[in-house]
Amino acid sequence: MGRVGEQLHMGSKQHREPRLRRELGLFSTTMLGMGGAICAGVFVTLGYASTMAGTSLILVMIVIGVINLLTMLSFAELGSALPHAGGEYTFVRIAYEGFMPFATGWFEWTSNIFYASFSALGFGNLISYVFPGVNVPLVAVVTILAFTLLNIKGIKEAGLVEAGMVIVLLCILVAFIARGLLTPSVTDLTISSPQGLFGSLRASAFVFVVYLGGEAIVAAQAEIKSPEKTISRAIVISCLALIVIYTLITFVVFRTVTPEELTAQSSPLTFVADRLMGGVGVAMITFAGVIAALTSVNTSIMAQARVAYAMARDGYFPSWCFRLHGRFCTPYIATALGSAVAVATTLLGGITFVIYATDFGFIMGFIFVNLALITLRTKMPQLERPFRVPLYPATPILGIATSLLLIAFLDQTALAAGALLLVVGAVIYRVRMNGGRPSPLVLDGGAGDGEASG
Repeated sequence: MGRVGEQLHMGSKQHREPRLRRELGLFSTTMLGMGGAICAGVFVTLGYASTMAGTSLILVMIVIGVINLLTMLSFAELGSALPHAGGEYTFVRIAYEGFMPFATGWFEWTSNIFYASFSALGFGNLISYVFPGVNVPLVAVVTILAFTLLNIKGIKEAGLVEAGMVIVLLCILVAFIARGLLTPSVTDLTISSPQGLFGSLRASAFVFVVYLGGEAIVAAQAEIKSPEKTISRAIVISCLALIVIYTLITFVVFRTVTPEELTAQSSPLTFVADRLMGGVGVAMITFAGVIAALTSVNTSIMAQARVAYAMARDGYFPSWCFRLHGRFCTPYIATALGSAVAVATTLLGGITFVIYATDFGFIMGFIFVNLALITLRTKMPQLERPFRVPLYPATPILGIATSLLLIAFLDQTALAAGALLLVVGAVIYRVRMNGGRPSPLVLDGGAGDGEASG
């Protein structure tokens, strides 16, 4: 008998899971994680965040990067040991019964849908700067539909497009950082926070969105080659790279302008780029923002589909979400369903609700994953773990504590949005279960979710 992670098969023996294709290598997987995280948020959040944290925002970027890493290490251990479709939902599904697995999948699914909507609207707004008068919601809808078709075509094609866009994005950001570091500082940069520790904590909760999206790696883990090695390596590489990039960007910003100058800017990075490189800098950063928005749309659509696919496998979602395309072997109905909800969200507006619901849902997912890691260390001690979280159990406990701290400092609107989503999810759970139970977990000789593709 092989290792438990390879034996684990979701659903009944009569309902064997169709196989997804393992087509993503280390490079594509790393680019998937970075592309999901580097969103339009980093181009627009620094201005408002600086009103709360001032130049201490430089340290805030490091701190929230470490907070993100604490939980992503839990993703790395569970993903390398249990590389099945569904990401964090599947981890919690194996660890617990009842409403908790559904709640995890529900928050993961809705957060990725809202994230796709937010990113598509961000892309539309950036286009409107270049072409004034353009219909922003229409541009956003067309963008969502285009990436929906791309993801139905195949994870390999979506991964290649993602990798190409991320490479261009990283080149632009490195050029921005290099120019900023080589240009003499025009500010008397000292680390300070106008609102003290409280302001820095509020800023941490507000800008944490710039690190979200990297968990797209585990959402696609059933389509990653050699997942026992690739998943953990891609997660660690992408997390560390993001900390360096975001910290250097923030450092360059405050070497170039003061927090007071930054506050009034709707696009802080564009403002700083104008100071550093003039019109060329503005064009570069605007183009980078466009790419960042598009990469986030792509990864969000991909991730939400894999969650819906896994939840349908276990009976939480309708069975037709479990179907794979006969030719492309992708969850095409689940992809289309989530994209339809994203389109509806985009057209109905309420961008503030979308942002807050996204933050709340992702952070709740962080808490659930850390709890699942602790539970499975006890529940399944025999499970082969190619990667182990260092300093266990301190690391996942710190991950839970810091996530709760971030939730405590979220805006009240975010908490209200999260509560509303929880209520809606509870109603759907009640209707779907209706006194029944989800499909049982079965340990057998099944090959799992993915198969290698030649």
